[in-house]
Amino acid sequence: MWEAIRRWFDPRELRSVGTTPDYRFSLANERTFLAWLRTGLALIAGGLAAAQFLPPLPLAHLREAIAIALLLLGGTVAVRAVDHWARTERAIRLGEELPASRFPAILAVAVAVGALLLVVAVLARAIR
Repeated sequence: MWEAIRRWFDPRELRSVGTTPDYRFSLANERTFLAWLRTGLALIAGGLAAAQFLPPLPLAHLREAIAIALLLLGGTVAVRAVDHWARTERAIRLGEELPASRFPAILAVAVAVGALLLVVAVLARAIR
């Protein structure tokens, strides 16, 4: 694990393996990384907004739980983004198959479950 984290911060290590790929592949990998990073930032912003602007919800501390869940999910997405970028760049340089990931499916399910919980909270508040 520490070896992988060290690679994130050492571009010489990344460039020392394999051969230099067509720059378009590296740039596409970087754009994907930036898209994931924007997703993480949006989740973090949503968490801060939930903490600051949601009114008290019917269940005690639900607002805080939503905020913390969004903040943690945003941080996880950011860390996962840099890990996937480094692993993909390494695979491109080595001519290997790109790394597979279940993370997009997990993130989609987490967002969908969170949305459903928010619908329940809004409906519970409306019924009161």
